[in-house]
Amino acid sequence: MTQKQEKLLWLLLVVACLVYSSMDPVADRLTWFMETVPVMIAIPILLITHKSFPLTLISIRLIAVFALILIVGGHYTYAENPLFNWIQDSFDLARNHYDRLGHFVQGIVPALIARELLLRTTLLQRGKWLFFLVCAVSLAISACYEFIEWWAAIINAQAAEAFLGTQGDNWDTQWDMFLALMGSIVAQLSLAHTQDKQLRDLLD
Repeated sequence: MTQKQEKLLWLLLVVACLVYSSMDPVADRLTWFMETVPVMIAIPILLITHKSFPLTLISIRLIAVFALILIVGGHYTYAENPLFNWIQDSFDLARNHYDRLGHFVQGIVPALIARELLLRTTLLQRGKWLFFLVCAVSLAISACYEFIEWWAAIINAQAAEAFLGTQGDNWDTQWDMFLALMGSIVAQLSLAHTQDKQLRDLLD
């Protein structure tokens, strides 16, 4: 399978899951929309830029995985994901941790995209400054998402309850940003070599 074919398959899978998730979501249509709107924004952007500025395959794979996490979260809500409800019951956890998974991946995906953009569009070289700036970008994106959750709560507290998924945790915002930061660090330590190889192949 070529890279082009794989990217197309990821696109079709994400779109199909997005459509399916919109059918009778567990919470309500507004919560589903708020959870999945990043996917609806990302798809046209990637389609518009895929010829002029194609991303590496590893970035596309992770974007697709993150999109699927958001889509599932939109359908069930983050506090009521069936698999993580089972994990919560089996291990006697205080809360459903699907939200934690989402915010960890929310650090991984922006990290690799930011790293790729910085290496391809600036004079910044691989090293400590690149590592630091990528972490900073991921943390900033996570903080901005927390702003959106805050504004949603101000506008409509009842609708925002399912969207925020705090589950009574007073430190949920801090946990979300911390996990995004950890995700950005893990992504760079574990995936940078693969991304660099794909960048070389892409730009040759």
